[in-house]
Amino acid sequence: MISDLNKIWSDSGKEMKKSAIRELLKLTQRPDILSFAGGLPAPETFPIEQLKEITAEVYDNEGAQALQYGATEGDGKLRKILVERYKNQGLNISIDNLIILTSSQQGLDLVPKIFINRGDKIICGLPSYLGALQSFHNYGAQMVGISLDEHGMRSDLLGQKLEEMKQNGEKPKFVYIIPDFQNPAGITMPEWRRKEIIVLCQKYDVLILEDSPYREIRFEGAPQKTIFELDNANNVILLGTFSKIFVPGFRIGWVIANEAIIDKIVMAKQATDLCTPPFLQKISANYLEKGYFDQNLGNIISIYRKKRDAMLSALSEYMPEGVSWTKPEGGLFLFITLPSHMDAEKLFEIAIKENVAFVLGSVFHCDGSGRNTLRMNFSYMSEEQNKEGVRRLANAVKKLM
Repeated sequence: MISDLNKIWSDSGKEMKKSAIRELLKLTQRPDILSFAGGLPAPETFPIEQLKEITAEVYDNEGAQALQYGATEGDGKLRKILVERYKNQGLNISIDNLIILTSSQQGLDLVPKIFINRGDKIICGLPSYLGALQSFHNYGAQMVGISLDEHGMRSDLLGQKLEEMKQNGEKPKFVYIIPDFQNPAGITMPEWRRKEIIVLCQKYDVLILEDSPYREIRFEGAPQKTIFELDNANNVILLGTFSKIFVPGFRIGWVIANEAIIDKIVMAKQATDLCTPPFLQKISANYLEKGYFDQNLGNIISIYRKKRDAMLSALSEYMPEGVSWTKPEGGLFLFITLPSHMDAEKLFEIAIKENVAFVLGSVFHCDGSGRNTLRMNFSYMSEEQNKEGVRRLANAVKKLM
């Protein structure tokens, strides 16, 4: 064994951090703990019988191709199906604008890989998805946080920051946004706010990285147009995934962008994994083609809506005065804000004794703020467990108070 590995790590290797959520999950594996820490889809939504049927068909009809290496860009049939789905939503794209990935998390690795040099700045929301922050950090990005309001990233503060950076001779590589049922806040950005941000980014010549893993899990309200569709200037990179709306274990995601960006992502992916598993892509394509996806999506939405409602009802019933929470129109998460003097880390210690777990909100803030916040996942546990978990959490909050 090398005498001192610390002397030979790369700069990136030295700065890598473990995922706070993944580490937390290790602490919450006791069967008596109700854990709302993970972003896990409900196993009862997995279409096991339909997948058995389709898997057999893929073996019978496409076995050799399915078990062989595939194109880096992805399975042609799957790409065409996804392009048609997005066209029906209003996007003006072709198959050359889409590449299949091994999860959208790979997109959050490849996009900074092709754009970020150490010390470059990117702009993200306060709070933002931890997996993205971790990836940006690993490439040496300096993250600049912009606060959210009930409509998502504040465009007034974004404009001020972009102008300030311009005056200092700086420009961020991109603005990272999760506009639909934002993780962790659960907020949906309305179209008028999306347009304000687009105008600002066009004015200051800055890319937008639009992360959209939950868009189709809408319980109520009107679907909003993607930032990609509203932009019309090739300034947006759109990430999508099947992990939350099909099965997470397949790890199928994609990037939509202009052809020059897709071409560069292809090069980066070739050096990473050559291709996303063709077998899983062919199963996914056939699943979509048979209409099973849309049938099951309605079932997923119905199940998650009831689970969200159970958690919201319990929060209203049990939480003491001074605690607030978001009321998401879809997705998998809601965000709780404690009184400003309270510390969610201290609450976590008490909550574990009450046999309930959550994720500290501070890990989603690139500047370390949000210490009085926490994220709750409502999709994985049952309705009854959501209610009981909130009751336990409320007890912990009262004890901390």
